[in-house]
Amino acid sequence: MMNEFEKINLDDYVQTGEGGTSTSYTHKTRNSVAKLYKPGTEADRAKEDFLTARIVFGLGVPTPEPYRLITDGERVGAEYELIKDKRSFSRIISEEPERMQELSVQFAKMAKELHALKADTSRLRSAKDIMRRFYTEKNIVPEFYKIKVLNYMEKIPDTTNCLHGDLQISNLITDGKRLLWIDVGDFCYGMPEWDLAWSYGMFSHIDEIRADKLFHLKQAELVAHWNIFFPAYLGTDDPQQIADATKRLLPFYAIKLPYMMDLAHYQPLPTQAFEHLAKFFE
Repeated sequence: MMNEFEKINLDDYVQTGEGGTSTSYTHKTRNSVAKLYKPGTEADRAKEDFLTARIVFGLGVPTPEPYRLITDGERVGAEYELIKDKRSFSRIISEEPERMQELSVQFAKMAKELHALKADTSRLRSAKDIMRRFYTEKNIVPEFYKIKVLNYMEKIPDTTNCLHGDLQISNLITDGKRLLWIDVGDFCYGMPEWDLAWSYGMFSHIDEIRADKLFHLKQAELVAHWNIFFPAYLGTDDPQQIADATKRLLPFYAIKLPYMMDLAHYQPLPTQAFEHLAKFFE
């Protein structure tokens, strides 16, 4: 497996970013950026993300081109096309807060366009299958919770909508001419609620420290973004419709949160958290 990863010399790169699961390094002379996952990330995970990114690029989804699998000798990852002068939507909002309304509405438009695409189900994974594998193969959630999740997922319809997998404003960038999705390794298909629920959790329940570290924004700014984005996505300002739509997201969020915690932090949620999340299925 590791012979598929080309060794790079980090002296040829400059660190330019850090996210929840990886660190980015821009090459000093080439138009490329290296994304290396946190130590301990398995090579299979990095390869799967890279191959998914290749599929997404091939489907015509606007995203930087994935070049090759790489390693620095300790960490694994992949190298991608460098988008010069790019800024993420979260970075722009942090530097130009007066543009929040504009960018949050644009983000909703891009999300709707992405979700309107039909996936190649022969090459991409199903969101339900990803979650089912997590809950059946990993023994890191209480048994009562696993049963609730698996029973609820039986009620979720199978759809072929394209999903980003980590739908949030740091993962949409622009160079002033193009809008591009990044970090598409978790791209899959299923009901849009899978994407929307994770956005809801990230923007509505994040603490101040993580809001600053991941998005360069204050917690209140992320809540404000969600309060613009979600009505724009739904196409309504009606409070009751927004409340009903938000309630529909809660079970999806409760299913995805333990998965994302394991993916990003390699640790389970506190035991008491499952008692609270279990109420979202009622």
